[in-house]
Amino acid sequence: MQEELYEAYHFIFEQELLEEINKMGTPITISEGEHLINIGDYVKMMPLLLEGAIKILREDKNGGELLLYFLERGDTCAMTLSCCVGQTKSEIRAVAERDTRLIVIPIGKMEEWTARYKSWRNFVFESYHARLTEMLDTIDTIAFLNMDQRLMKYLQDKAKINQSEIVNNTHQQIAYDLHTSRVVISRLLKKLELDGQIKLQRNNIEILNL
Repeated sequence: MQEELYEAYHFIFEQELLEEINKMGTPITISEGEHLINIGDYVKMMPLLLEGAIKILREDKNGGELLLYFLERGDTCAMTLSCCVGQTKSEIRAVAERDTRLIVIPIGKMEEWTARYKSWRNFVFESYHARLTEMLDTIDTIAFLNMDQRLMKYLQDKAKINQSEIVNNTHQQIAYDLHTSRVVISRLLKKLELDGQIKLQRNNIEILNL
């Protein structure tokens, strides 16, 4: 775990802080599809991703979900930071996009390290900025793109996150992430295939236009 921590964060944090993270942090492994944080949870630990990917979802009053953004190695979640600092319940759900390894930091260390380490302060502020930018991008996508454009962007993002041209999600899973129906997704996937942008296979989707 120490080697993974250094590999993921050595260009962000100084050696002393890396040693503290390694000492105070708790390593966690979650499998693809497993929930790290649920809506309504009190967040008492801050996650730092070492390997894998996590998707952050928002839920409406009817239980429908909307994908906000992905987290990768070297990232943390700004909304998790807000819950930690404010000691409020989580308003997002964090789900492993694929098998993921991370290290979680006790909430008490956040303020201490903010005062002691400039690199930690910069990391927190930059994380807020990055996640805000991604959420604004999600809003723009919903507001200005047609559903077929949103679907294609979603597939391309998934392919890049998973470093594979093959997306293994079912039509229903995609519909959940994009907050629409399976029938709509199936129809649009067929359209994208006819347009030559994807190839539909038995249990997956091949992206031809990355």
